[in-house]
Amino acid sequence: MAMETMGESPRSPEAKLGMRVEDLWDVQESQLSPTEKLNACFESIPVSAFPLAPSNQEIEIKSDATLAEAVKLLALHNVFSAPVVDVDAPEDASWIDRYIGIVEFAGIVVWILHQSEPTSPRSPSTPSSAKAIAAAANGANFALELEALGLGSAATTAGNFFQDLTSSELYKNTKVGDISGTFRWAPFLALERSNSFLTMLLLLSKYKMKSVPVLDLGSGRIDNIITQSAVIHMLAECAGLQWFESWGTKKLSEVGLPLVKGNQIIKVYEDEPVLQAFKIMRKKRVGGVPVIERDSKKTVGNISLRDVQFLLNAPEIYHDYRAITVKDFLTAVRSYLEENTNALPMLSEYVTCKEECTIKELIQLLDREKIHRVYVVDDEGDLQGLITLRDIISRLVHEPRGYFGDFFDGVLPLPANTRV
Repeated sequence: MAMETMGESPRSPEAKLGMRVEDLWDVQESQLSPTEKLNACFESIPVSAFPLAPSNQEIEIKSDATLAEAVKLLALHNVFSAPVVDVDAPEDASWIDRYIGIVEFAGIVVWILHQSEPTSPRSPSTPSSAKAIAAAANGANFALELEALGLGSAATTAGNFFQDLTSSELYKNTKVGDISGTFRWAPFLALERSNSFLTMLLLLSKYKMKSVPVLDLGSGRIDNIITQSAVIHMLAECAGLQWFESWGTKKLSEVGLPLVKGNQIIKVYEDEPVLQAFKIMRKKRVGGVPVIERDSKKTVGNISLRDVQFLLNAPEIYHDYRAITVKDFLTAVRSYLEENTNALPMLSEYVTCKEECTIKELIQLLDREKIHRVYVVDDEGDLQGLITLRDIISRLVHEPRGYFGDFFDGVLPLPANTRV
């Protein structure tokens, strides 16, 4: 039964969906645990019931689009990833032939960073090496161009490097299709409209997908794309419903959060070169890191892979820097955003919560701030842990034994040389 806080009308599509869960919750067998009840509820609802993504975020990227065009398109629509359509596929192609994968903004960035790392002279070049990938993508001169730009040394990278990069043949001519099979290139794993919410939630949490396309098999095209952020927004809209409150009023520690403890968090110092910070994120396979002041050891900011958009979309703001440190980067971006108030998406800020915070308060914070991670701090402000959207979704449901069966058998295999 909904509490009074849900009394406002009209309710959002997400809140109506929450009420559908509520109706199912009320008829579950009493001996089931709350988690088992939620699993049963979400297993009973098809993903076709999930509210559609905003129309401005429904984009597809053609395989012959350049990296520059893809980055601009993703930034323009304020999305981090998009399905890639094979331009060579016939008009009547099935979905499995029409879509060749999902390209992430972070994947483009990581690929560019990889090109900056010269292969060891002691080891022979392999098809997965930067130079070999480059040669295959755009001819042998492609690999040499980055070398000429001076990207090899993160410590000495000048501010005008990013202007040089974005006006280079490397950036303007390499196609999205050329980088399939490289870093963070996701196979096209899609759900049918009849698949369950539980399947979708498990893919977004335990199976580490950031977004899940939903297919209309009749047309062979994408009907919706459900993201981790969209799920968190749905949960925020369910505040006041009994099923949500029974889970959401628990403290973080009661549901096993944070999963990442303070001593496990990857950090960068504000006087480090920003390019080095992004390379650390690539190497450690993390989406963001806190920025630490070297003398005080206090956290002064946050930087994430998605922030590289500012290096690519507005490189002129770094032109006067001899070398760009993390502090320079954050200062320059904040100044840029003050002058360009319509710039999207915003810089990912350092947002914290206390250890005694509840799941409900955390979800509302993440939804309100439109962020993907929150740092858990103690009363002195010292880092105690890190919580991501995926962590929260993983605490909502669990995977029943043998649940997926042969589900993954129909998934396209990862392309050769893939590094997920």
